[in-house]
Amino acid sequence: MSIFLWGVLPYLALIAVIGGTIWRYRYDKFGWTTRSSELYESRLLRFGSPLFHYGILMVIAGHVIGLVIPESWTAAIGISETFYHWVAAVGGIIAAVATLVGVSLLVYRRRTVGPVFMATTRNDKLMYAVLLAALLAGSYITLVGMIDPHGHGVNYRVTVSPWFRSIFALQPDISAMEAAPLRFHIHVVIGMCMFILVPFTRLVHIFTAPLHYLFRPYIVYRSRDDRPAPGNAPPRRGWSPIGVKDRD
Repeated sequence: MSIFLWGVLPYLALIAVIGGTIWRYRYDKFGWTTRSSELYESRLLRFGSPLFHYGILMVIAGHVIGLVIPESWTAAIGISETFYHWVAAVGGIIAAVATLVGVSLLVYRRRTVGPVFMATTRNDKLMYAVLLAALLAGSYITLVGMIDPHGHGVNYRVTVSPWFRSIFALQPDISAMEAAPLRFHIHVVIGMCMFILVPFTRLVHIFTAPLHYLFRPYIVYRSRDDRPAPGNAPPRRGWSPIGVKDRD
């Protein structure tokens, strides 16, 4: 079972994510969408969606830092393991609260708003169930880490992180993952199941997130001023400064 969970399932998840995403893009381009329901209800969505999306971005960033950056690197620049874990725990709690509150509002909205509930598929329900399970398991691990930061097996950077990096080296360190506590096993298995679902649910939109919106130039809105009707307006050269009327 350990060989399957920590040596086979990770590659099945990678194959599902890569192959499923390619398949979805080739054969379901028009279905590559979040199927927005903002037209049905916007009040709860206005609060729930930003909380969930910003929170999940913090969660992803925390996982990337914790799993990809080796413990020896942070130690080399003078960051102690105790300090690292407290920073990670506090940041993790903030991210977990924002994400859980956001997704709870979204689930409540889907369950109580009639048109939104009617537009919810079985696929969506499965996605929300696995997503909530992963978030709750991760939040529990973070809380345990805050209560007992020196407890046995809490330092995932010597168990889960080496195993994670070894997957991409095509030499999975099964023994490292076996040394992690059960709560990490549960969280990782749920996480892999969630990644398997990504290409086949609305979560696929994470691969086409409109990041260019963060870097696009501002849109300039020009206010109207007292000008003649378009047909009687005198010809002008170029653009006039904003808020300054034409001079004769």
